Amino acid sequence: MTTLDAACRAAGLIWTYRDGAGRMQEAPKESREAVLAALGHGNVAAALPEELQHATSRVVPVGEAVAGAQGPWVLHLEAGDVIQGTGRLPPLPMGYHSLAQEGRVVHLLAAPQNLALPPRRWGVTLPLFALWDGQKAGMGSYPQLGTLAEGLAGQGAAFLGINPIHAGFPDDPMNYSPYAPSHRRRLNVLHIDTGQALPESGDLVDYDRTIPAQRAALQAAYSDFTGSATFDAALRDGGAALEEFAIHQALSGVYGPYWSDWPAAFQTPDSPEVRRFAQEHAAAVRFHAWAQWQAETQLADSHQRAKIAGMRFGLYLDIAVGTHPFGAETWAERSSFAQGVSLGAPPDLLGPSGQRWGLAPLRPDMLRATGYAAFAQTLRAQLRFCGLLRIDHILGLERSFWLPDGLPGLYVSMPRDELLAVLRIEAARANAPVIGEDLGTIPDGLRDALADAGVMGCRVAMFERDWAGDQSFTPPESYTEAALASWGTHDLPTWEGWRKGRDIDWRAQLGELADEPAAHAARAADVVAFDTLAGGSDLAALHRHLAHSSSTLVAVQGEDLAGAVEQVNLPGTIFEHPNWRRRLPLPLSKLLECPDLERTGIIMAQAGRSH
Repeated sequence: MTTLDAACRAAGLIWTYRDGAGRMQEAPKESREAVLAALGHGNVAAALPEELQHATSRVVPVGEAVAGAQGPWVLHLEAGDVIQGTGRLPPLPMGYHSLAQEGRVVHLLAAPQNLALPPRRWGVTLPLFALWDGQKAGMGSYPQLGTLAEGLAGQGAAFLGINPIHAGFPDDPMNYSPYAPSHRRRLNVLHIDTGQALPESGDLVDYDRTIPAQRAALQAAYSDFTGSATFDAALRDGGAALEEFAIHQALSGVYGPYWSDWPAAFQTPDSPEVRRFAQEHAAAVRFHAWAQWQAETQLADSHQRAKIAGMRFGLYLDIAVGTHPFGAETWAERSSFAQGVSLGAPPDLLGPSGQRWGLAPLRPDMLRATGYAAFAQTLRAQLRFCGLLRIDHILGLERSFWLPDGLPGLYVSMPRDELLAVLRIEAARANAPVIGEDLGTIPDGLRDALADAGVMGCRVAMFERDWAGDQSFTPPESYTEAALASWGTHDLPTWEGWRKGRDIDWRAQLGELADEPAAHAARAADVVAFDTLAGGSDLAALHRHLAHSSSTLVAVQGEDLAGAVEQVNLPGTIFEHPNWRRRLPLPLSKLLECPDLERTGIIMAQAGRSH
């Protein structure tokens, strides 16, 4: 074993692997060295601070005495209590505690063994930006979620799911993907309903016009705001973290959306120049804090409306797998993220050419040394506003695919057991079931670990097949119980689009298909095979198929109810395909009146999925 091999193994790198197409891959020496540098090996700037170099983490059961260590120790409980002792530790309540001994700190994650599965229910998922009513304007609003949820609840739906609504980049109209956020603990203010009309832009959202118009509307609404005790309380509760985010947003308005382009003095939040800027631009800082408060208030109200209307779970939110390398989250917590590398995926069914997402990975060594505080806070921020949570690309809890700038990628092992413990703690506290997107190149043992933790997976009907045998579609009664079943996802063709082979057309245009006619012929055969299994070729047959699946939850896609043909996002593309721009073919009011929705509610009720 070479010195490089030894260093890579010690750091948890996996540089030889099988991709989603079944081909063996080996990352070159340059890729391995770059990832090691991003993890602090030989890189002083990326090295763990001295005070964290002797900190580690450990998962312990709730309510049971656990082994401590020889010699005296000091136990700091999350509630603030301090206990001193030797030998075994006392039974620990659920939460985050720390054990100090001889200059070392062990973060103790006292987690429940698993999360209970929810009852059999169904709901609807769709992208928020695609909602509209009256005119094709804006990009969907938080109050519209409440209106839609109330109507869906009347048909028996138990949840309304949407793509991530994390804070984005309102100073860059070209960066609007919900999966490349600026900060995952803050909300996208572009979905706030200001009560003012926005310009119409047709079937595709025109972000160049919509974002400036929405920002102007927010500024106008703020100019009419005279203050309130509720807002003052929100400022106090938000504390330094909210103030720091608001300062970042104000700086973005002056120097541009990405902190890497700012003057050096403003690239760290604790510099004297940043503090002086905050004082001189106090009005702008307060505006951005107010906008966050508005977003949180409207989102919370829609979740409450959904629950009052009878939805068991209310809103179903989604956490993006990563964050933009030069957004608010990395500006505030630079050391938590690896620099010079991007999250992505090797070639698989979702992205035949592989994917480079342009997202900064969380460092496993920093997570472990800080007791997973960043991960816990991100989960908690979403669970405030939902009763069901989706973790995008949950494969990243086992291993993340890191691509150095300009080089092929490789895997970095993540502390799966500790991350799942944090997920169980936060979900148990919120009493919210969790769904993990377990699609793609799945590591051995991950699905078993998720099942043991009570985290549901995803079963996508178009991919549920006997891949090792005759490739026949899986009958619904054979679907995994601990899962959310659906026809597709935002990264896949709609029901009608799949039948027409529109995804094949797009891939052919991108030059990713060697034989387009053969691909269409294979799809035509698949359509016949699925229709035969489902007992029909219409949307009712599909939803009956899903309703009778063994999976605990079923998601019906709003795009299919509205009759959409084109998919929301085409993985591996940015501007080659109109990603994250397509509005639903029907306005919100007509969506609630469409016959397919009523039929779907009846089908789900007959299958025992009514609330």
